[in-house]
Amino acid sequence: MSMICFVTMMCVCSLGTAQVLTERSAHFWELRNQAELDEAITKQSLNIRKAKNVIIFVGDGMGITTITSGRILKGQVSGTSGEETKLAMDKFPFSGISKTYSVNKQVSDSASTATAFLTGVKTNDFILGLTGSAQRGICKGSIDENNIVTSVLIEAKNAGKSAGFVTTTRINHATPGATYAHTPERMWYGDADLTEEAKANGCKDVAQQFIDNSHLFTVALGGGRQYFRPNTTQDEEYPNKTNARLDGQDLIEQWKQIQLQQGNRAAYVWNATEFAGINPDNTDSLLGLFQPKDMHYEAHRSGDVAGEPSLSEMTAKAISLLKKNEEGYILLVEGGRIDHGHHEGNAYLALHDLVAFDDAIDTAVQMTSDDETMLIVTADHSHVFTIGGYSDRGNPIFGLAPNAIKPTLGDDNKTFTTLLYGNGPGYAFESCERENVTGVPTDVSTYLQQSAVPLSYETHGGEDVIIMSRGPMAHLFEGVHEQTYIAHVIRYATCIGKLSKDCNERFNPPKENGVILYFLGISMTSSKAVLALYVTLALLIVTSIVAIAANIHIYRMVSSKPKSEQMQKV
Repeated sequence: MSMICFVTMMCVCSLGTAQVLTERSAHFWELRNQAELDEAITKQSLNIRKAKNVIIFVGDGMGITTITSGRILKGQVSGTSGEETKLAMDKFPFSGISKTYSVNKQVSDSASTATAFLTGVKTNDFILGLTGSAQRGICKGSIDENNIVTSVLIEAKNAGKSAGFVTTTRINHATPGATYAHTPERMWYGDADLTEEAKANGCKDVAQQFIDNSHLFTVALGGGRQYFRPNTTQDEEYPNKTNARLDGQDLIEQWKQIQLQQGNRAAYVWNATEFAGINPDNTDSLLGLFQPKDMHYEAHRSGDVAGEPSLSEMTAKAISLLKKNEEGYILLVEGGRIDHGHHEGNAYLALHDLVAFDDAIDTAVQMTSDDETMLIVTADHSHVFTIGGYSDRGNPIFGLAPNAIKPTLGDDNKTFTTLLYGNGPGYAFESCERENVTGVPTDVSTYLQQSAVPLSYETHGGEDVIIMSRGPMAHLFEGVHEQTYIAHVIRYATCIGKLSKDCNERFNPPKENGVILYFLGISMTSSKAVLALYVTLALLIVTSIVAIAANIHIYRMVSSKPKSEQMQKV
């Protein structure tokens, strides 16, 4: 057998015979391109309805490299080469770009970015729900009425809609915290984290602020139990672990009392069994706290003793609860541990959480309609995460570059993986030399991808991130935008907050079968447009007849006069 034949057989086996043979023909790509073009053409009819509901999906730390790598992983898990796979988010018809810098940082954090896309106002790093006038960690002067900015979730509730959020981090973490909290320090998770200056000047921890605003939320699901109960009590799931509050308050019991006072049928759950038992039909509000801090990584979730619901399951339950409000809702869904996996320099953990995040998006697509629900997928920021090495088609995403059979050697004569980090804990050097990863299992949850700069904690990236959208007014996200633009579009599409004015004129032009026509700049139904055309045609005919009759009359008058007078007139 010749070497060429052997290589060909290897490629066919790794990618699938039919796929490789068809992809090698120009006709395959012509058909595929035409199919994509046909799909794009069908989406030219813009959905300019008012959005009844909005679901904001935030992949924390989900840069473009994370999306690409996660797409390949999702495909390879299902038995394909991966590259040609379509994520649920890939199927969204519109996309744009979001600029993620903060007021004081070129490369921002999750608090400032969440404040930006949820309130429409950029701020400084580590600050939640306040303008850039606030100083990190300084309570006095920061919690000023002029500094406070409000999230679209609170505005939705004030407009009669329901609001809720789901996260795989703790519910008092940066992204969910930006929906309700106003603090100059995102790390004030509980009262034990407050500084003396903060206590003296009346600042509250983020957990307390959630309870103070909990009447505004129909559903809140995530982790963070320890910040809601006194340090004199033990955790439900881990008897040897004490909770964290120093003020003696049991905020979970306070939440129950608040719901009772409102007349709500409320439920608090902390494990998978209790969660599964919740019936949305007889539940008005739901609080789920499934871990003392953050929830497990998706790759580790099955090992949780008490059990945790998946992000997809939490999303489904949240939608079922929220959709009972005829006025609509806004829901925030965060795949928060994508970010944490990257910070650990662990692509395995980050990408498996990306796949779980995409599953949640697919769940929402199946449970909602483009006629009334705007779906937005975006990220708060990126990471210093790369995919390279000229890896072969179908090469395992966690494998060596370009393949394990004949890996490329660096100038130090050692192999390297397709996925790498610019900095982080993967800086594994021995005697000032890079570690040789040949023979090292790089496709396991404990492996840390190599990094160029040694840091105990990998950093965020500063490049733009994507915005993908579908549903009413989704086309407004096309192009490059400030991150704050996202909140502005949500207000416009739903008629809440500062953009609630002129809503009827904006979204209620006459329409017939969902079709709105514009005739001479005036919006009207198709039947009225046809009538207008007939009227216009009739007017043109009448005008033409009148003009012809007038000309004939003038001609006759001129013709009836003597030729001498006609010559004089000439």
